[in-house]
Amino acid sequence: MLAAHSFIKVAAVTDHDSVRGVKLTVQLASVYSDILIIPGVEISTPIGDIIVLGTDELPPKPWTPEVVVDYAKSIDAVSIVAHPFRTYGMGECARDYKVDAIEVLNGGSTKEANAQAKLLAKSLGLPGTAGSDAHQVSDLFSVCSIIEADLNVDSILNSIKKGFVSTQISHGLKYL
Repeated sequence: MLAAHSFIKVAAVTDHDSVRGVKLTVQLASVYSDILIIPGVEISTPIGDIIVLGTDELPPKPWTPEVVVDYAKSIDAVSIVAHPFRTYGMGECARDYKVDAIEVLNGGSTKEANAQAKLLAKSLGLPGTAGSDAHQVSDLFSVCSIIEADLNVDSILNSIKKGFVSTQISHGLKYL
């Protein structure tokens, strides 16, 4: 089943602790000139989850926040604290790590948890991103990041790092 959206043209594939499906997803999407897949992974660390955008490889172990963030920096990827005020989130511990952004709008988090995440990002002077946290097709496109960038991975990653990103709740999943 192919899912489409009227204005979302980029999706990040970030499975938990695995990049098994990334290359295939990028390859399948490559036939569509107006759709871009950003390769990535969501790593479970002992402190909380960190998303790495811009990789089709896993960081080296042990998966501590320091190792994951250093790995992202070494390959010019983006490190994002995932759902900081929900299960498997870092909460205020995110302050201890030099991440590039905070996920401030998560489709699986409560309104209150997202509000806390937004305050955290603001207090750290970091950009806020959105993630649907989709574990099934019906979860896709529940929220989105609006990024001022060209339709290529490097441009998008650089724009996130520079803070040229905003978030919004997004509705309108369509099945083709």
